[in-house]
Amino acid sequence: MTLAIGQPVPDFTAAATSDSTITLSDLKGRQVVIYFYPKASTPGCTTEGGDFRDRKEAFDAANTVILGVSRDGIRAQENFKAKQSFNFELISDKDEAVCRLFDVIKLKKLYGKEHLGIERSTFLIDTEGKLAQEWRGVKVKGHAEEVLAAAQTLYAGS
Repeated sequence: MTLAIGQPVPDFTAAATSDSTITLSDLKGRQVVIYFYPKASTPGCTTEGGDFRDRKEAFDAANTVILGVSRDGIRAQENFKAKQSFNFELISDKDEAVCRLFDVIKLKKLYGKEHLGIERSTFLIDTEGKLAQEWRGVKVKGHAEEVLAAAQTLYAGS
């Protein structure tokens, strides 16, 4: 199943930091940014998370929840969140259920070896739970600003 712009995002429930469980349908009425990153505490993922963290107030003003997702275990996610002072929750998706829902597990090459990993991707879901916008194969620099601008435009139009 491929997610399409304007289509409802299937509901999911996943373990997250702060001893919480995130259920997408519980967030109806708010916009949701879900960004997928390859691995906690790596340079690009730290920069990306920091960029979202530094814009959280602006996302809040646009009625938008930020969620980060990787295949790291909950302890690695908690440590990453605490060390970087992230002011939003991180989802631990060890079984890749959320990753597969958004089709972000891709064949990647590292040092000439192929492996399956998360393609850095971000999704913006509207207040009705429908996919409003997606970014795949993301480059970190300037990405959080672009997502924020999209969230603000969507909010202004709602």
